[in-house]
Amino acid sequence: MSLSEVFSHSPSNATTQVADTFIQRANRDVFSTRIALRYAGEQGVLIAFEWQGNPNAPVIIVAGGISATRHVSLSTEYPERGWWEAQVGPGRSIDTNRFRVLAINWLGSEGNLDVAIDSADQADAIAATLDYLNIKRAFAFVGASYGAMVGLQFSARHGARIEKLIAISGADSAHPFSSAWRALQRNIVRLNRNGENETAALSLARQLAMLSYRTPEEFAERFATPVRLENDIARSPAENYLEVCGNKYAAITNTTAFLRLSESIDLHQVNPEQIKTSTTLVAIEEDRLVPVETLVTLEKKIGTRCQLKRIHSVFGHDAFLVESEQIADLLSEALHHSDLLGAAA
Repeated sequence: MSLSEVFSHSPSNATTQVADTFIQRANRDVFSTRIALRYAGEQGVLIAFEWQGNPNAPVIIVAGGISATRHVSLSTEYPERGWWEAQVGPGRSIDTNRFRVLAINWLGSEGNLDVAIDSADQADAIAATLDYLNIKRAFAFVGASYGAMVGLQFSARHGARIEKLIAISGADSAHPFSSAWRALQRNIVRLNRNGENETAALSLARQLAMLSYRTPEEFAERFATPVRLENDIARSPAENYLEVCGNKYAAITNTTAFLRLSESIDLHQVNPEQIKTSTTLVAIEEDRLVPVETLVTLEKKIGTRCQLKRIHSVFGHDAFLVESEQIADLLSEALHHSDLLGAAA
């Protein structure tokens, strides 16, 4: 099926009935394979994936931050909310009536791979998943944050296997300021590794991370009340919010997984000259982890096959999760771009 056919479908009773079937066609699987990891050599790994949507439509690979999983959006089989409900589903910017969405759990996300992991390893895991599913070429790779890094790596290593790359808030390498921020988080966790305060340390590391994901402007607006004393201890108005975020994360995150995937962000390196895919970069003007200037430079390095889109958001790096309308508009434009219409499914 060509994309011109996919996009030419008009609403009808038949389409609606098929759409209902698409929602129910979500499935999960796990398979074993061997991957030559960049730093740790060949390793046997398990790759868990989920895909949903029109089984006859072009495939879009979707990838998010290091805490994102294979479960991108809810379905009849898996009704729990996914991490990108705003963008993936029937009638949304990544429309599961018109596309089939594929996502994996990151290598190392279960904490059972205690070796150095690189974004190149994740890209190879996704390529292995395409092989397992007998998919020669996907229509697009849509990645945000760490997923954007992996998408850039995938384009450099397996560029012939995607038509289009959309990379939101991710660059060809980690910014030194961002790497330093993450190093502090990892050091907090390592100081308490295997101790009675390990969970509390992981929570605190996440709280520190939250400050890098968001912006001073948001905190000034949300937490404008004065610092107060509680039991003779000064408490910031943002502390309760940060503690809830940190404790929630620590309750569901393996410490080894956090350390190795955090390292993976900072080990990430891609040669932009190897990226031949039609690429859309998305920069958030207020993003402190991935400054706009790094993506301006990356766009120039990739060349004429790349375009950079810029948006403003008080939510900074987390804009891809929060700015539903702005991100939807960008995704819809990129996925419907004229240079993709008529491409083979």
